[in-house]
Amino acid sequence: MAYECFEVKEAGGVAHVQLSRPERRNAMTAAFWKELPEIVGALDAKVLVLSSTGPHFCAGLDVSMFGSGALTTESVEGRKKFRQKLEELQSSLNSLAQAPFPVIAAVQGGCIGGGVDMATACCLRYATRDAFFVIQEINLGMMADVGTFNRMPKQLPEALGAQGG
Repeated sequence: MAYECFEVKEAGGVAHVQLSRPERRNAMTAAFWKELPEIVGALDAKVLVLSSTGPHFCAGLDVSMFGSGALTTESVEGRKKFRQKLEELQSSLNSLAQAPFPVIAAVQGGCIGGGVDMATACCLRYATRDAFFVIQEINLGMMADVGTFNRMPKQLPEALGAQGG
């Protein structure tokens, strides 16, 4: 099956799901959020390797999703729709965390915003020397609500906090 945001290959029990929009730095569009859980749910694999094309792993949420005015918090109804959309996005990345097989993120270049949410939903993260991770939402006055803050504390060793960072 052809996807807008991903290329999928399976061989010998290993699934390779690759973000395939390097011209957009693999930003997470509306199609991304629908395709990811569909792909993960359809795999018959023993392990999944999640990687990307281009110079960056993922630029995060495609901000054009906010441009339509569909995600506003100016009214009660708007806040309800925003929360519903947020739960859809969380559910999409939860497909990685709840997969019945290990999921390994192979990160190169920038892993930004929603990309960090996606990487933290994986069991393991393998990063190249040029990789960097940024929770970009904080620079925009937003909360990283798609999984980072729920998952990150469980992934950092306790000793790190005890030593003062």
